[in-house]
This record gives sequence, C-alpha cells and structure tokens, in this order.
Amino acid sequence: MDALQFYAIAFIVIWAVALLFRDKLKIEISGPILMRKTTRLRDFIDSIAQKSPRFWRWSMNIGVPICVFFMILNLPLLLYSLGTIIQNMFAVHGPSTVSSVGIAIPGVSIPGSSFNVPLVYGLIGLVVVIVVHEFAHGILARTDGIKIKSIGLLMLAVIPGAFVEPDEEGIKKASRLTKLRIYAAGSMSNIVVAFIAFLLLTALSSFFIAPSFHPQGVEVQNTMPNTPAYGVLQNGMVITHVNGYEVTNLTTFTDILSTKVKPGEEVNITTNQGTFKLKATANSNNTNHAYLGVIVQNHLTVNQDVASKYGDTIPWFLYSLYWLFYWIFFLNIGIGTFNLLPAKPLDGGLMLEEILSSKMSEDLANRITNSVSVFSWMIVVILIGATIIPAIA
Repeated sequence: MDALQFYAIAFIVIWAVALLFRDKLKIEISGPILMRKTTRLRDFIDSIAQKSPRFWRWSMNIGVPICVFFMILNLPLLLYSLGTIIQNMFAVHGPSTVSSVGIAIPGVSIPGSSFNVPLVYGLIGLVVVIVVHEFAHGILARTDGIKIKSIGLLMLAVIPGAFVEPDEEGIKKASRLTKLRIYAAGSMSNIVVAFIAFLLLTALSSFFIAPSFHPQGVEVQNTMPNTPAYGVLQNGMVITHVNGYEVTNLTTFTDILSTKVKPGEEVNITTNQGTFKLKATANSNNTNHAYLGVIVQNHLTVNQDVASKYGDTIPWFLYSLYWLFYWIFFLNIGIGTFNLLPAKPLDGGLMLEEILSSKMSEDLANRITNSVSVFSWMIVVILIGATIIPAIA
C-alpha cells in the first residue's frame, strides 16, 4: 500500500465513522470540517501553567522578539524567492535558488519538491508539531488567567489538525503583551523543540552514526513524476555506477551528474538490481547540468568492527532514531517559522495586527494587516505553483 492509498482509506474511514456516530462521539460537522471538542485536558494544561507561571511568562517575553524577528524576515524571504523565480523565467542558463515555500505530505512525493518526507517519521513529526504548538498556546493562556473553553481535534477534508480554544472575551480583555505571548507561544515552542531535536541528531551523528557506518553507493528514496527515472528506478534500489563512474556516496553521485553527464545524453545506471538506461534532461536549477528526477540518500553499511562487537540491530536502531529527530527538527522549524508569516489567520498575522494597533488606530492596523496578508498569500500561491506546475507539465 502506498501513501496515497493509505490516506484515501484513512479519509474514508474517518468520515464514515464521523457521519455514522456523529451524535455518540459528539462530532461537529461544518461543511468540509470535522471537529471533536473535549474539556478533559484542560486540567492538565492548567496544572502545567500554574506550576511555574513566572517561567512561562518570562520565557515568552524572550520568545516574542524572536518570533517578531522571524515575522519580519519571512516577507523579504518570500520576495527574494519570487524575484529568483521571475529571473529564472527569463534566464537561459545559470543556477537558481529553490523556492523557500513547499508542501510536505508524509510519504507523498510532491512534484518539484526538493525533499520527500517519509510516511512514519513525517506523521510522528507532524503530531509533535501540532501537540507542542497548540498546548503552548493553551499554557500561556492559562498562565495569564484566560479560560480554555475546549481542546480538540479537527479535520479539514483530509488535513488533520488540533486546537486549543481560549475564551474570546478573555483574549479581548487581555493586555497587549499577554496577547503577543499567547500568539508567539506556539511557534516559539516549535522552534525550541527543533533546537532540542537538532542537538540530539547532531550528537547521534557525531558519536554513533559516523563511527558506525560507511557509505556504499546511494539508495533511491523516490522518483519524481514525468522525469527520466520515474517508472524505471524503484525505491530501495542502490545505485553503484553512472556511465561506468563509481558512485560511493551522495557527493560523488551529484558530481557525476553535474560534470560527467550532459542533458539529453543517454545514461547507464548500474544498481544492485541490474543496469537501466535513462535519457537525462536539463536541471531546472542549472540547464548545463543533467537531471534524472531521482531522490537519493547515502546507502550505509555497518562497519565490520562495530557489527562484530554490537551486531546490526543497535546501529540501525540509532540510525532510525537519528532520522526521527531529523524530521522532528525539520518539520518543527519549517512549520513553526512559516506560521510566523505576517498573514492572517497565521499567528504572525495576529502578532502584526497587535503590534500595529499599539501605534495606530485598530481600524488602520486591521486594514494594513489584511493587505499584507493578501499580498503574502498571493506570493505563497505563486511560489508553490511555480514549483509544481513545471514539474508536472
């Protein structure tokens, strides 16, 4: 079963259960949205908030300027990416910068995307992102005495999510600093989790992975639709040679494609499952370089001395742990900072409106925020479209 089949079955089962047992399970259905609210975890969030309210307030006093920094940084980054794409539309040759905006669906290859999120690691990472983000909002709300009406799960068509619903009147009456702390709490917590995960994966890589493994070729992780490799190379194949040149690791594989193979040239790919012929196309990032449409990573083998002492199980377990921390890091930093884009209804947009309201009338602050939000979302849509459309055309 591939990831799309898994999602399709999950979608059908969840919606069928929701429709059949709507009243019994207390599920709210509004158009394409399923929502299940509960009050069971309110005491848990409250207990965390009240154990050390000063710690939470002061940590978010530090977190607010950090989040404001990312909020301000996001818009120039979007504009830079847009400028790069426009430049590439008129350029004949030359490297391009990959779009800073992408879609990540665990287990699914997105056309044009430079990364592929594994199904299991990706789902675990997304759960960590959502739980940390929403609980942080709730903890900061309770720290300043704002009631939590409910906690719940939701699904927008096929997109899962979670929420903590604070009392709206309490939010309106709260001080400006309290609101900013609450808005910043989710993304700041994601950034902190990403930092912790980065430290853990760095430690694993330095002290356990590097001394325990050595690369032998590159392993196919996925192939992009409508590319030379699609339907020819399969996931799990290990590439050992390209046109007779030995592939020892990811670096040599990339070097061979950029220096030894030309666009339009026939390429012999030697793998552990046979030799396959492909016709290379031009890399959209640099039309002088060959492109096969294959996503690969180093194929690792346990060092003999390590295997004789610890066996294969422990090294591969630590290797799996490394990738788990990697995707927790990647998704938390990516989604957490994107949520600080100055565009409502994202937290960055809410923060922008609150900051502007301190310097001007609420009406003017609202109009400026709405304009910036529309502008930002337009760029996001253009960047995603510019990445996906050429890949499927």
